[in-house]
Amino acid sequence: MRLRRTSALAVAAALLFSAACSATNPGTNSSNTEGVLNVGMPNGPQTENNNPFLNSSAASSLGYRRLLFEPLAMVNEVNPTEKPKPWLATEWTWADNYTKLSLTIRDGVTWSDGKPLTAEDVAFTFQLLKANPGLNIDSVPYDQVSSSGTKVDVVFPRSQFVNQKKILEQLIVPKHIWSAIASPTTETVKTPVGSGPYTLKSFTPQTVTLAVRDSYWQELPKVKEVRYTSYSDNNAQTTALATGATEWSFVFIPNYEAVYTSKDPEHYKLWFPPVLGIHGLWFNTKVTPWDNPALRRAVNMVINRDDIFTQGEAGYFYPKVDHITGIPLPAGASYIAPEFKDKTVKVDVEGAKKELTAAGFTFDGDKLKDLSGQPVTLKMTVPSGWSDYVTNLEIIKDNVSQIGIEATVDLPNADAWTKALDTGDFQAALHWTNNGPTPYDIYENIMNGALYKPIGEGGINGNYGRYENPEATAALNDFANAPDEATRTAAMHKLQQIHVRDMPVAITSAANAGGQYSTKNWIGWPDEANPYAPAQPTLENALDVVMHLKPAA
Repeated sequence: MRLRRTSALAVAAALLFSAACSATNPGTNSSNTEGVLNVGMPNGPQTENNNPFLNSSAASSLGYRRLLFEPLAMVNEVNPTEKPKPWLATEWTWADNYTKLSLTIRDGVTWSDGKPLTAEDVAFTFQLLKANPGLNIDSVPYDQVSSSGTKVDVVFPRSQFVNQKKILEQLIVPKHIWSAIASPTTETVKTPVGSGPYTLKSFTPQTVTLAVRDSYWQELPKVKEVRYTSYSDNNAQTTALATGATEWSFVFIPNYEAVYTSKDPEHYKLWFPPVLGIHGLWFNTKVTPWDNPALRRAVNMVINRDDIFTQGEAGYFYPKVDHITGIPLPAGASYIAPEFKDKTVKVDVEGAKKELTAAGFTFDGDKLKDLSGQPVTLKMTVPSGWSDYVTNLEIIKDNVSQIGIEATVDLPNADAWTKALDTGDFQAALHWTNNGPTPYDIYENIMNGALYKPIGEGGINGNYGRYENPEATAALNDFANAPDEATRTAAMHKLQQIHVRDMPVAITSAANAGGQYSTKNWIGWPDEANPYAPAQPTLENALDVVMHLKPAA
């Protein structure tokens, strides 16, 4: 997931308007007698789509799918070595080098329409993913799936060592609803039926409201209603936090003490634990001349990561990644191949020019020409409200001008941007990768051929740059299926070599799993002293967080 940036000046300018818009919001009350939790995201107007499988849906963008549908287990990304918390599954076992999974499904769980949730629903969900690759965005290779009583058995064609988290966190849907859906990959699910403690009460492009249902397999949450507001940009979202209109969010705030926590030091909190994932400039490797790795390497050589960290990320939020492999340090230090130890990227304009001319590019004065003699241009895209990303791209725009590339920054709305990346309709874009316990998830998200889809075809979750390399896919498979650590280490070193050579993404920053929250009305939030879950409202553990909340009064 990602985070956005705004400026203190812009936030101040927006205070009056946003405060007026939220004056009647229960989140501003000193005591929340209505039991309402106000969640905000700076994602702009939303189109009604509650499909829990699609990352492009409103339910995913704002995070409320996590409260409607439930996973088999909760995996704490803040501490990936921690044993997953049983949820819809009470226990599970892996066998035969992670090619067989046996699950025991919890008794006494009902769907929000009152029908019982059974092992058959879990098996059906896996079969649905198998039959519809557009829903199976993690490309988990489900093979044989069967259920009997409370048991579900799944057989995979190869080891799922690296996919354990994805499989256990899979949201489960009811067979009696989804078996009647003709086109599940395009279904917008106007009336979602899930096993979570909440149901959809109302939807508008700006606000989605969930209400707690009458019965649930756990003790009902103390939060009776959750209101998700989608603000126009970072400025409006930050103002909503500062005025109390939003009580939980995931937004980048530069100078956060001045514009946020100082407004109510006792209650306004933020916590941003680091995780092993990245952000960077993704190149569309199917678009000329960006299909040339020498050009991508040259751009990587001139990006000023110090400026991105200090200006775009305000010197604290997304840590700088300047290792040549793109692996965040120190978290990934033990995975670095010997030949890349201590190899960092420093701005090297002359070195980048030599890289280009050696590959056949030419300079006409201060303008770079590609191998066909055409001027090299770069159109980079980012949603208009994501101000940290906008700043980062403006920095990169200036950086690449030093090697004769005329760059522009395109600013669509978030919905159009998401669709453009999904279908490959872009030249370059800032984006993130999945997080995980090893760098595998970073490289898998960037280079996995199993995630590849031709330009024009959507429904992907990774490989947005349409990178095709059988050698990389083989190394990812070797890592995933390795029978021992030596084999896994060799595969990880190979992936680093491929990345450095082909540079499908110019990695600039490390990820986190943070968020802002207020303890004025609700207590029980995760923090450094009690890191039971990430603090981000769109991540897998959002329901676990809500279940922990209690009224502050």
